[in-house]
This record gives sequence, C-alpha cells and structure tokens, in this order.
Amino acid sequence: MTVRMRLFLMMVLQLAVWGAWAPKLFPYMGMLGFAPWQQSLVGSCWGIAAVAGIFFSNQFADRNFAAERFMAVSHLLSGLSLAACAFLTSFWPFFGAYLVFSLLYVPTLSVSNSIAFANLKDPAKDFGLVRMGGTIGWVLVSWPFVFLLGAKADASQVRWIFLVSAIVSFALAAYSLSLPHTPPKRDAQAADPLAWREAIKLLAVPFVGVLFAVTFIDSVIQQGYFVMADAFLTNRVGIAGNLSMIVLSLGQMAEVVAMLVLGTVLARLGWKTTMIVGILGHAARFSIFAFFADSVPVIVTVQLLHGICYAFFFATVYIFVDAAFPKDVRSSAQGLFNLLILGIGNVGASFLFPALVARWTDAAGKVDYRTLFMVPTGMALVAVLLLAAFFRPPQRGPVEDGAVAEGAAA
Repeated sequence: MTVRMRLFLMMVLQLAVWGAWAPKLFPYMGMLGFAPWQQSLVGSCWGIAAVAGIFFSNQFADRNFAAERFMAVSHLLSGLSLAACAFLTSFWPFFGAYLVFSLLYVPTLSVSNSIAFANLKDPAKDFGLVRMGGTIGWVLVSWPFVFLLGAKADASQVRWIFLVSAIVSFALAAYSLSLPHTPPKRDAQAADPLAWREAIKLLAVPFVGVLFAVTFIDSVIQQGYFVMADAFLTNRVGIAGNLSMIVLSLGQMAEVVAMLVLGTVLARLGWKTTMIVGILGHAARFSIFAFFADSVPVIVTVQLLHGICYAFFFATVYIFVDAAFPKDVRSSAQGLFNLLILGIGNVGASFLFPALVARWTDAAGKVDYRTLFMVPTGMALVAVLLLAAFFRPPQRGPVEDGAVAEGAAA
C-alpha cells in the first residue's frame, strides 16, 4: 500500500470517530433528560479541548512524541472514554467522560494533518485527496446505524453511537502504529511558544478582523446545524431514527463534489463572492427547514447544500488565511481560525441553540421549528451583509504566492 493510501485510510478512521456520534449527541442527551444548560456544558468540551490543544499538541506533543505513537495512545484512551460515555447516564459522570474524550481526541485532528504533511512528497497537490478520506469516513460510519437503531430508537439503542465510535477509535489506535514514523519536531524548541500573538495582531487589519467576526457567526450556525438537525428530521419531518444519519451524510457526499470545483469557483467568483455563496447556503437550508418541513423529499434534497456551506466558506477561509497572512505566522493564523471554527463557535452554538429549543418547546413537547430556524437564517444574512459591506481583501481572488500576504503585512 502506498504512503498516500495509508494516510488516506488514517483520515477515514480519524473522521469516522467523530461522525459516529456527532449527529445524535444532543438528541441523546435529551433522551437522558439533561437540561439545556447541561447539554451546553457538554457541547463546550470541544472548545476547552481546542484551547488546550493549541498549547498541548503544538507546544508539547509535537516536540516530545513521535506523531504516530501520540495518535495510538490518544485513540486508545479516547476509545475507553467513549465506551464509558455509552454506559454513563448521570450528568456529571457523562460530562467527565466526554470531557476526557474531547481533550484526547481534538489534538489528534491537527496531529493527523501533521503526519500527512510530513510524509507526502507533494503536500500542496496530494493533501486534498488524502483529507477527502475523512469525508468518506464520516459517510461510511453512518451506515451501521441502519441496523443498530430502530425507527423509534430510544437511549438504550442510541448509545451505540459511542460504542461504534469507540470501536473505530481502537482500530485507529492499532493502525496508527503502522503509519510512517514521524519523529518529534526537535527544532520547534527554538520557536516562540506564543507565536500566535503575531497572528492576533493581524486582526487589527480591517479585512482580517471582519473575516474573523463573520467566521465566528458562521461557525455558530454550522455547529447549530449539528445540534438541531437530527432531532428535527426524526421528530418533525418523520424520518426514521435509523435513517436520519444517512440523510445527514448526504451533505458530506456533496462536500466532496463542492471541494472538487472549489478552485474553479474561487478563480471565477473571488474570495468575497464565494464566501457569501457559502453563507447563503446556510440561510437557504434553514429557511427551507422552516417552511417545507412537511415535504420529506425537499428536506432530504436540501441536505446537499451542506457541501456548499462547508467548501465555499470554511474551506475558502483556510485557503484565504494561507494566502493572506505572512508566511512566518501562517501556521499560527490557521490555528487561530481553527480554534474559532472548532472551539469558540462550538461553545457558542452549544449554549445558544439548546436554550432556544427549550424556549420554543411547548408543554406537550412540540418544538416551534419555524421560529427556531429563523434565528440561524437571520444570523447568516447578517454575516452576508458584513462581508458584502466591509470585507475588502487586497486581492479579488487567489494570486501568485506572496502577493496577498504582502498586502496583509502592509
């Protein structure tokens, strides 16, 4: 097996661990009777782990452990934490196990990327195809639940989301030992442990500050989708509980196609318009959720917009940061936006949307989804207006390396 295929399989397993539980985490906590504030605390674990990961994985793990061994130990221990989550039904024990899992798993997202970059001959050319394995893993891990869950699955069945994720995590722990040896970055000892401060300073550049604010809004919307979508599909639309994850995975399938055409879209539309289209995808999806909930075909089809939402905004942001920031702080800038997308946005959504669901749930347990979905729709439109009015990057779209970076540094 070629190195590229081995790294591809690593990404399949890495994202399958996440995809197994993410769509049904909040519905499961509701089945356990967790209050909105308790669900919010669990959801914020990834934010805590994302902050810790900046310092642990980048400043300690990278310097002291071979990356593949770090992956093996982390996934072994996080698999045990996931298995514990499946059997803990009281809030504080569940919260503790999930927090441990988050602290162990989130750093592996960047470490797996580091392994790929260190072992690909041409990372610029090959990383996109390798990373696509993660999207495929997210889709594939949805299928076992067709057989593990019933149409009206209760908590005793839905806990399989953690058991399946644990099984995949154990498999990845073993597989990591076969990955190419990626030694510690000893030369990183001389690096500034607070290099991200330079990236933060660039937030004073107007177009960078605007993008940071819009990215926060859009990341809250994106995470809100995962908080609300599964319960909406099963409780309001009427999709069977063992099929909802398959329906949601259509978005990841569309993401593959969207990523393939992203380069062409960026060249034709430029940074701003491409990002606006991505955010409008959120507005369209949630407004369709609000007004067409009685049409199963429409709701199923609109999941395909997820590909546009992710590729045209989030993937574009990562590409833009790589082009717009000076080379000496580029990695730190990516980490800063990654913290925003995976961490702070996750925390914001975890506190906002469970509270809104509770607010618009009547005494009979019926959720007013139309009113609820107007909130992320409105947030998306605000983000679009901010981008349209205030985001003025020095270049319209991707240019030769360094040109935009010089503009940001000026």
